[in-house]
Amino acid sequence: MNRPLWKDLILLLSKSVVTVVTVVAVIFVSAAALDTLWEAEPGISDGACNIAVFPLEGAILPFVGLADFALVITPQTVNDYLSAAEADPLIDGFLLEVNSPGGTPVASEQIAERLAASDLPVVGLIGDIGASGGYLAAAASDFLIASAMSDVGGIGVNMSYVEESQKNEEEGLTYVQLITGEYKDIGSPNRPITEAERELLQADLDLIHNEFIDQIAEYRDLDRDRVVVLADGATMPGRRAIEADLIDAIGGRTQAQAAFAALLDKPLTEVEFCEYDPPILPI
Repeated sequence: MNRPLWKDLILLLSKSVVTVVTVVAVIFVSAAALDTLWEAEPGISDGACNIAVFPLEGAILPFVGLADFALVITPQTVNDYLSAAEADPLIDGFLLEVNSPGGTPVASEQIAERLAASDLPVVGLIGDIGASGGYLAAAASDFLIASAMSDVGGIGVNMSYVEESQKNEEEGLTYVQLITGEYKDIGSPNRPITEAERELLQADLDLIHNEFIDQIAEYRDLDRDRVVVLADGATMPGRRAIEADLIDAIGGRTQAQAAFAALLDKPLTEVEFCEYDPPILPI
């Protein structure tokens, strides 16, 4: 005897409802587990160390993907880790290990401001290079160390580019200018720069350069006129940088440990570095 069609429909609907409920339950359980994992994310310290170590490495940019660099550091990344360090009651200090040739002015400025505003003592340690925006960030440290062979400084601004109009002409290419606003395509490599454009760009560079000088003078507690002399865009070895008061000491981690001991008024044996462990989940 055949079963009525309406019974088959009810049976099918019942199975569908059970499936949906099961899927929803799995989703909720998974979300709860993930939330528990997130809340249980351990602090930076493992209980035995008390100085958070953070590598400021690569080009300093406002966000990843802005330019083609193999290694990029952003203000958000620095802020996230420094905030985690500040929230960990076992962390007493922040070691900034710098290996950066610089980056965009504002991103570098934001990192410097965040470091300077921290309640934790910040010691900067320049490795191979801490130049331009990388040096600006490092200069905001409470105490700055570099190797005698480190590349330090580079207080200057660069907006240079390759002008290709002659090459285009040789290749039979014509630049068609379609703009609104006299300076909308200023800096285009496909045509020669005008004298008015050069003067405008140079004025902008000078403004940013002066801001750079002001901030270095403030962070390093130096007379502005002295920084002006140093702000020729050139970098220098750490040995010369200490003579110029761009850093506070020559050395490496041993000197950084001693600096924290002095800043925290603790014996050296109570200064232990928490090695940087990039989080799998955002912090």
